[in-house]
This record gives sequence, structure tokens and C-alpha cells, in this order.
Amino acid sequence: MTEIDDVDRQLLRMLREDGRRTYSEMAPEVGLSVAAVKRRVDRMRNSGVITGFTVQVDHAKLGWGIEAFVELSYTGTTPVGEIVRTAYKVPEVQAVFTIAGDPDALVHVRVRDIEHLQQTIDGLRRAGQVTGTKTLMVLGSWTRNA
Repeated sequence: MTEIDDVDRQLLRMLREDGRRTYSEMAPEVGLSVAAVKRRVDRMRNSGVITGFTVQVDHAKLGWGIEAFVELSYTGTTPVGEIVRTAYKVPEVQAVFTIAGDPDALVHVRVRDIEHLQQTIDGLRRAGQVTGTKTLMVLGSWTRNA
């Protein structure tokens, strides 16, 4: 486990809020020089604490405004790798969480409309050894950034 302090946590929070933020913008906020901020960020990247920088997309503005989670149940002999491969092939799938208990997986999907959601669920049902599904529509969301 990598040790991080409060300054590192502040830097991580700032980068999560805006991954394009410059070291010179962050330095005064944490009371360090630009070079010291760069060293800290480089250390966190090299140790694997920071795994990359990304873009946040407003999917609704792209026409993919409906979000849902689909619980998938599989036959008892289905390997976990097969569960992930089944969902990975479906372009609407954003993430797959294999979980202990019933169901076997929780799949995060984004779609254009209800008809598209139905087609996506039908596609998941036909793939692999799925024995059942349950769909949970997202009404709103919040993500911790700090």
C-alpha cells in the first residue's frame, strides 16, 4: 500500500475535479512549489495510485441519456471470466461487476431510449448461460470525487 498524506489527497481531489489542471494552478492551493507538486503527482503515477487521466462525458447530450443496472443470474457452472466476456461484447455495457451471492453480476448500461434498453436486455439474455435478469433504472446519481 502506498502512503499518501493530506497534501496528496488535496492534489488527487483537484485532479479528479479537473484532470487538465496544471501544476502551477495547484501549487499555491497546497502551499508547495510547482516542482514539488510535479514530484508528488509523478510519485503517485509511478506507484499506481493515479492510474490515468480521463474525460467526463455528458452521455445525455450524445443521445444516450438512459442509464440502468441489470442484474444477471447464470447457471451454477458458468466461470466468472465467461460472465465478463458475455457482457463485454455488448456495446451498451459500461461496466460489469461480478458479485458474490445472487445475482452473479451487476451490469451498468447506457441506452438511447426504453426500446433500446429492451433490445440490450434481450441481447444480454441471449448471450452465454443467463438464467435470469432484473433491471433497475437510474433516476439520478451522485459520485464521490474526493
